[in-house]
Amino acid sequence: MGHREIYPNPPLALNVVELRHTATPALTDADQATLKASLTDTFPLARPARRVNVTMSAAGINEEQLLDARYMTRDNTTAVTFRPDAIVVETTRYERRSNLRELLRKAVEARQKAAPADGIERLGVRYINEVRAPDIESPQDWTKWITPALTSIATLQSDGDRNARSWQGMAVFGDTASGAVLRHGLFEGYAVNPAGDLRRATPPPGPFYLVDLDCYWAPQDETPPLDWEHVESQFDTTALRAYSLFEQLITDEYRQEVLRHDR
Repeated sequence: MGHREIYPNPPLALNVVELRHTATPALTDADQATLKASLTDTFPLARPARRVNVTMSAAGINEEQLLDARYMTRDNTTAVTFRPDAIVVETTRYERRSNLRELLRKAVEARQKAAPADGIERLGVRYINEVRAPDIESPQDWTKWITPALTSIATLQSDGDRNARSWQGMAVFGDTASGAVLRHGLFEGYAVNPAGDLRRATPPPGPFYLVDLDCYWAPQDETPPLDWEHVESQFDTTALRAYSLFEQLITDEYRQEVLRHDR
């Protein structure tokens, strides 16, 4: 697949893999005990995840509090959650794609051992990057670090001499079968809450450029079985779309002066 540089100072704040599958009944206590036994070497902590299910009826909007089975690492940086329609792997400590792939493999095999789902509906691999750079005093300063394809709006003016203070956007690549969704823009603080359930390295709050890449694959003509062979065949191709896009979105200055510097 060619050489891909691993940067010592990446801006990645959160990596999420969501593998949607055909709907299943809620996991029983016995199912969850089987999951925990299968995952305990990597995910020894059982910490259910809260989820709100919103439905509408003639009586109005109804909100139901639900709990999904979730298992976490001891350093609280990585978790796997089992919903009735999806397996979700999240980490704030991304190291390599091969490591992420192995975590997903363990989750898929544990799910199919405990309470099998019938088929795959969608694979999504998401990378939420908080791009931070030195000497950001105005929005126009981002033109040094982020491609002009995203920052050229900084040159526009309103009322003669007022430049844009902020901007956000979304771009969709590909089609219903495979592609990527890019969400980007200027923000303050954090895209990923430092006080959330997953612990993360927390830089000082301040301006950052969001580069949120959600890459996906969805089977079209038939629903393949939920087994590791079918997931693995699509995982690398899906995940690598994010790498290709990210490299196009940053400048050589950002690559040299920020990414290649040790933390």
